[in-house]
Order: sequence, then C-alpha cells, then structure tokens
Amino acid sequence: MPLELKDLPYSHDALESNGMSKETLEFHHDIHHKAYVDNGNKLLSGTEWENKSLEDIIKGNYDSSKVAQNGIFNNVSQHWNHTQFWEMMGPSNNNMPSELEKTLTDQFGSIDNFKSAFCDAGATQFGSGWCWLVRENDGSLKITKTENGVNPVCFNQTALLGCDVWEHSYYIDFRNKRPAYLENFLNKLVNWENVASRM
Repeated sequence: MPLELKDLPYSHDALESNGMSKETLEFHHDIHHKAYVDNGNKLLSGTEWENKSLEDIIKGNYDSSKVAQNGIFNNVSQHWNHTQFWEMMGPSNNNMPSELEKTLTDQFGSIDNFKSAFCDAGATQFGSGWCWLVRENDGSLKITKTENGVNPVCFNQTALLGCDVWEHSYYIDFRNKRPAYLENFLNKLVNWENVASRM
C-alpha cells in the first residue's frame, strides 16, 4: 500500500502556546515528513514490499549489524515514527491520567525520575535519532534511544511515547538547546491520554 501523509491531528498553530511553533510544524510535517513519504513511495514501487504493512517493511529491512540502513527502511521507518509523533502530542490532554501516573511511578520510582531518564536518553542520543518509552513483551516499561530512523518496531516493542531529536524537530524554536526542547515536550506537548491508550 502506498505511504500516505495524513493531515496533522490539530492545526499548524495549535501548539504555539505549548512551545512548538507553526513554522516548526510547517517545516517538520509539510516538508520533512512529506519527503519521507514521497521518497518511500518511489523506493517501494515495483518491489516485494510495496503492498506490505509498514511494520512488515520496517522489520524486513532492518539490519541490526549496520548503522546505515537501506533507503526503504529509512523512509518507511521515519514515516511510521512521525505518524506516531504527531498523535503523541496535542494542545490539550496534557494532564497525565492517574492510572498511567501510577504505572510510571511503580516502574521508575516517581514521575520526576521517569522524566529525567527520558530527557537524558534524548539528550545523550549522539547525532540524529529518537528517545522512547516502550513496553516490552513481558509488560515491563523501558526507556530507550535509537539512532536515525530506528524505532521500537525493530525490537518487537510497543511504542508508548517517542520524541524526535533530529535537529529539524527543535532548532527553529530551541536552537541548539535539545535538553530544553525535551523538557518542554514532556511538560507541555505530550498528549498523555494517547500514551495511556497505547498501554
């Protein structure tokens, strides 16, 4: 099936008061994400992968022995990542549901500990990549970081929350202050209802 760039689940200026500008979303969604979709469709056309699910394409093209993945993987994986990313944020639902708060507290000791570990994972990801809160198959929660477009699908994990730490995600609004971007993401941008729904 061809990759499709869906509209954002909110207007381009909906997150401005939460720290993500209209300009950032115009560049990030309308240009960067669109490029992954366009390039991915070109690379998939006529291959064995063109009618597979996103997850099957990602798993089938991921090579754990390499940092540099092939073009199909890079574009399809980044399309998947960004589709999740837009849904994980929102102008409202920024209060954490009590059940999710309890789960994170049980797993990490406190919400502050969770946020600190998540921010640390994103801040210490060298170069481009993502940081994640994932659920393992045994039900346990874990904070991870991945290079470039690699994501939890590659490791049979469920992505509960992910943050893009490529420079195009934060440079317009935060310049080179990635830690400040990560703190703002957790405190003002995350749609915690969406995170809870992924549990």
